[in-house]
Amino acid sequence: MSYGIYIGKSLTADGIAYLGGYGDEPSSHWLEILKPEAHQSGTLIKVGVTPDADMPGLITDIPQVKETAGHIRVSYSYYKGTPAPLTNGGLNEYGVAVRDIWSPSRPELIAMTPQNQTGPNYSDLSRIVLERARTAREGVELVGHLIAQHGHTTYGGNSHIIADSDEAWVVIQFAGGQGLWIAERLDDHSIRVSRPGYIGDVPVGEPSGRDYLYSTNLISFAVSRGWYDPSRSQPFNVNAVYGDGKGRWAGVLWMEEEMARRAAGWEKIKIQDVMWAVRTERLTGDAAGYGQVVPLVRTDHNQLRLLWHTQVGAVAAPFVPVFMGVTSIPEEFRMHRYLTDREAARCYDTREINRRNEISAVPQGIESTRSATQVFKRLQNLMFANSQSFLPEVKELWEAYETDLLQASALVIASARELLRADRTDLAEHYLTYFSCNELVKALEVAESLAKSLEVRTRFLFGISSDATPVGPAQIW
Repeated sequence: MSYGIYIGKSLTADGIAYLGGYGDEPSSHWLEILKPEAHQSGTLIKVGVTPDADMPGLITDIPQVKETAGHIRVSYSYYKGTPAPLTNGGLNEYGVAVRDIWSPSRPELIAMTPQNQTGPNYSDLSRIVLERARTAREGVELVGHLIAQHGHTTYGGNSHIIADSDEAWVVIQFAGGQGLWIAERLDDHSIRVSRPGYIGDVPVGEPSGRDYLYSTNLISFAVSRGWYDPSRSQPFNVNAVYGDGKGRWAGVLWMEEEMARRAAGWEKIKIQDVMWAVRTERLTGDAAGYGQVVPLVRTDHNQLRLLWHTQVGAVAAPFVPVFMGVTSIPEEFRMHRYLTDREAARCYDTREINRRNEISAVPQGIESTRSATQVFKRLQNLMFANSQSFLPEVKELWEAYETDLLQASALVIASARELLRADRTDLAEHYLTYFSCNELVKALEVAESLAKSLEVRTRFLFGISSDATPVGPAQIW
């Protein structure tokens, strides 16, 4: 399902807008840093899904642009049969951040979706926006252009939040194979939680303007199906006409009201509040594959943009800053075999070298290191097995840990900025890489030590349970 939250900059203590969330897929996740890349004329990229996907389609080729932007993203290995690697978004060098969130289309649209559907899928759109968009609005227009030109491959309905330092947009792509989409602009005073993504009443008119953009057939198709009657002068409610008709789900309502309450306080909303919103166990469980919080800053130095990252759901891991200027990430945070789709049937046996599908897709050297995902997942299982005893102390620890990291990262940013002003980009990137890599590994080691401690206490206080029914804190979803 995934989860996204946007906070406008007029509501925050530091005057910075924030985009946070996670991908709700339990397969393996890994952190990636992609540098700007030039592409030869005529280069093509593959988009769509295969006939084996849950909602089948065809893989097709579309043109690549001449140059793609550097960006940070989390990739993962499985969702509803869609070809891997997949991504829910991240942050690019221009300061455009993307979050992908499920948004169910009405059953009739799902039923009419062709089984040979073509065009970019949800992950393709996330990746292409990161690679190409220089502003949030440009990202929205890019989505609309791609759908109009190449179609859209759906798994039943989807949405994105695309944001920069000035504004954000909720973009919903509907099932049905009709090229239906709509985008709503969020401003400096907006609080928007998506799980699932939703848009309510919109003005009916030409699909152009400051606050709404949509496909040219959005209204006419609804009228042709009898889902909307313009003669009755009723609002065009997107969720009622094309979505699940449920409006804001309980978790969305709770979080939007909670963040509005915090925004009304004298301190307004701090980055710690956004981290809490992504971490809270009422919304974040084992299915949450990772966590992200992006400060949507204005800066003259793209290397200083950063994404706060957790390798698994933030309930069990601390947010660690990863800067756009880093040149590498620790091997422990790259793709490992743990929870990676199709890896169970693969190996490193050289006798299988001629049968490429039998050889692991993970380099043997990388697999020889610890899997950060596995370490944090172990901690999470220990926490959830006895959450009343262990969850409060782990959350308190990670929050204190992040307080120290916030102070340290401010000093790192100030130091790196001076190096960049002195035209020592090489030294600035080395410094940023050293800091982010060391802090990622340090967080991993803390989690490993903490897991050992919780295991000892579990064995003596509660015993290791063999019950096949999993337990954990109660969730709203």
